[in-house]
Amino acid sequence: MPESLDRRSLLRGAAVVGVGGVAGFVVARTSGAADATATGAANAPGADTAGSGETLADLADVPDGGGLVLPGPRVVLTRSGSTVHAFSATCTHQGCTVSDVTDGRILCPCHGSAFDAATGAVLTGPATRPLPAVAVAVRAGAVVRTAGG
Repeated sequence: MPESLDRRSLLRGAAVVGVGGVAGFVVARTSGAADATATGAANAPGADTAGSGETLADLADVPDGGGLVLPGPRVVLTRSGSTVHAFSATCTHQGCTVSDVTDGRILCPCHGSAFDAATGAVLTGPATRPLPAVAVAVRAGAVVRTAGG
């Protein structure tokens, strides 16, 4: 016959789960996995025409001097002239999806973090890490995710 769970065992189990959760959070927060490793920029005149990739948006849909947040692939595209930058649309603070690109800044609605639209660098916290770059290219008037992104 199975033993019943006593209060002391239940509290020990809850403590182990709590400590494990905190340790996992600390390790994930300090991990370099979310750091940008690619530039995430594509220049239309020198666009990479080799290979294929997922089409994210038409270049014409990304406002010059602004940007476009794509919630499905969770990517934010920004544009300055013919240069397009792409970053993860997941805020590095607590995982909210960024909402807007305004005045050269990518904005997170949850806690007010702001990131540079050209580099993904943190401009205003509480986020402390930049948005990871997503590798893109401009092909035939479309912004496509490349193998590195």
